[in-house]
Amino acid sequence: MRRQRTIYFNDARHYYLYFFDPPMKLEEAWRPVDECAGAGVDTFVYGVQSGALFYPSKVGMRFGEDMQEFSTSAFWRVWNNMQSLIDRGFDPLTILIDRAHEKGMDFFASMRLGSYTGIDPTHDLKSGGRGWVHPEVRNHQRDVLEELSIEYPIDGIELDFAAPPGGSSWYFNKEDVGEYTPVMTDWVREVSAIVRGREGEPGQVGARIYPTEAINLSAGLDVCTWLEEGLLDYVVPMVYAHTSIDCNLPIDWIVERAHAADTAVYPLVQPDYYPGNKQKGPSGTLNSRIYASPSMIRAAASNFWDRGADGMYTMWLEWPLDETQNRILKELSDPNLLKEANKHYCAGRRSHYSELVGYERPLPLEIAYSDTDTIHRIPFYVADDFETDSDRICQVILKMQISDLVLNDKLTIRLNGKSLSNEPLLRNFGNRINAYSGQWLEFTLETVLPCKGHNLLDIKLDGRAERMVSPLIVEDVEVIVEYAGMS
Repeated sequence: MRRQRTIYFNDARHYYLYFFDPPMKLEEAWRPVDECAGAGVDTFVYGVQSGALFYPSKVGMRFGEDMQEFSTSAFWRVWNNMQSLIDRGFDPLTILIDRAHEKGMDFFASMRLGSYTGIDPTHDLKSGGRGWVHPEVRNHQRDVLEELSIEYPIDGIELDFAAPPGGSSWYFNKEDVGEYTPVMTDWVREVSAIVRGREGEPGQVGARIYPTEAINLSAGLDVCTWLEEGLLDYVVPMVYAHTSIDCNLPIDWIVERAHAADTAVYPLVQPDYYPGNKQKGPSGTLNSRIYASPSMIRAAASNFWDRGADGMYTMWLEWPLDETQNRILKELSDPNLLKEANKHYCAGRRSHYSELVGYERPLPLEIAYSDTDTIHRIPFYVADDFETDSDRICQVILKMQISDLVLNDKLTIRLNGKSLSNEPLLRNFGNRINAYSGQWLEFTLETVLPCKGHNLLDIKLDGRAERMVSPLIVEDVEVIVEYAGMS
């Protein structure tokens, strides 16, 4: 049965087992739960595995068991933090489960299904194996989930199908997908029956899936059949490691299919405006990470609520969680808190990981210097109602960041077929990577406003500045909605 949830995910490593130096204190062991308790979160999801498991399993390999020496301080901390709790008679997983229940939260154990250790390593696709074609792989993953469901007082399990390729291997080689998609469905049936059929209160079954039906099918995941058969209690459409805020996640198809089966949909609200990337070279440093602002997260959540979501799913907010993050989580839990709050909508950008799974995003958009015929269209969704709330909305700004743009370039820009040529325009420099590489165009929308729901922004290059032969690249399209008296 569908229910509203606000879910916060912790992957056991970042901001937890990687971070604290052993021996782990109980206050540190409770930290992932305590930091989001009282902030509107009613469901805590814990990633119990990344290849190996982050608890003392009897059927799988615990993280670090295969390491005689540790190559990183993070791995050393993981092993010794868990062991320091075990040596004092504590199960690292039970500690979190009990704490979540004390704080009034449901606890779900999430498992990356494309990741596994402790069995024949040649089965892995990366090692030339056939992945889930091997019965040993399917049986191992089932056994771990059965252990979690029966031996631990969890409220349910989450099948993380969306981790590949950023967090694990795929399930099948391309040539095996067609034949083994029904086998994966059989496996989901089996696991669902185990979790729901346990003694006492039945467990629930969630699944992290890809954002389109086509991507799921290409990976051997027949999500629609799972829904039709009632095998899932909730789904989370997402792309793992695609952490840039995505206000336009295409959830309509899954909302329709899931709700027909009385299954809830909790879209992922990504935590980053710009996630940063590892640089090549000996330093291995990170480019500056920019977290999504509260107004950006409000915009994404508002769009999801408006399109039929049953709740929100988020993770990896700026850490340590403080008053700002707690406010974000509280706002996510209540669509009424978002209705007349400032929002910052961002059109979706491609990433390395979105491209690997075939998740198409409209940006960045490249326009060749000689391409003066094509009308380029960027779709975006806006949840605000500019007609009914006109007396409360005090300003609407449409921003476009365009690389290599100069004043002499001639552009035609239309919003839903209406020209923006008469709207007040401000030009700003400031690319987040290279301050001299482009410009921001900021239109204050006075007579041409977005509509509630789907919108189309048209961009046409009428002529490039003389002797400029580089393409224009539309990097960002954003809409800022400000309400009177709000921050």
